Amino acid sequence: MKRHEARQKALQVLFQLDNIELTVKEAIEHVLDEEESDSFFEGLVNGTIEKKEEIDAVLAEKLENWSLSRLPKIERTVLRLALYELLYMEETPNRVVLNEAIELCKTFGDEKSSKFVNGVLSKFTE
Repeated sequence: MKRHEARQKALQVLFQLDNIELTVKEAIEHVLDEEESDSFFEGLVNGTIEKKEEIDAVLAEKLENWSLSRLPKIERTVLRLALYELLYMEETPNRVVLNEAIELCKTFGDEKSSKFVNGVLSKFTE
């Protein structure tokens, strides 16, 4: 699985977990649909879930005129995923994480969501 595809699938798993009462295993199985998993994908999913409280706390500090609960779910999920990668997976260059997050927003969100996510994430890479 290529990293871009792993990020897309990780986003889908995390989005489901934010909406529906599923176990992590059930959400992963649903998204993969019998496709083989890989360590990067599982690391993104499990790491984002494990560090969610820390990520949310750091994210809440950088949001201007927004609260986490007010954010649309897709933006909140993309931000959590990207911040996990920025803060805990140092092998990926910041520029790549930002570009991937913007692409995820364009695929699953809209034009405004990609601009918003870019603005928030840029505060973490300055």
